[in-house]
Amino acid sequence: MFMNLFLFMIQTTSAFALSSGVGAWNAVVFEFVMTFGLVYTVYATAVDPKKGNIGIIAPIAIGFIVGANILAGGAFDGASMNPAVSFGPAVVSWTWDNHWVYWLGPFVGSAIAAIVYEVFFIAPDTHEQLPTSEF
Repeated sequence: MFMNLFLFMIQTTSAFALSSGVGAWNAVVFEFVMTFGLVYTVYATAVDPKKGNIGIIAPIAIGFIVGANILAGGAFDGASMNPAVSFGPAVVSWTWDNHWVYWLGPFVGSAIAAIVYEVFFIAPDTHEQLPTSEF
């Protein structure tokens, strides 16, 4: 009995793994899309200098996109959206199956989202300091 309990305790499962029927490239595309949406939302609500002070909408919007991504992708590949989030559990469980998915998708998705927002909305030649009010 104790041997079965011991064997049960040493079996580990990674927090981030592909579900059955989900291919590695499908998961890369899913991670790409989820991370693109997250980074685009961060740029649109918190980073864009043209927006000014939009108050409390940034954390709410970012929280909603993270929640929506988890609901949409959690069952398929864990919805990492960040390599550091999947790296910790992989180290603890020492499970590296398809771990490259959680690096490639988020890095490419975030880079393309940043480039798209920067080029189409912020435009490099229009950066200017927003006026500040002194109290």
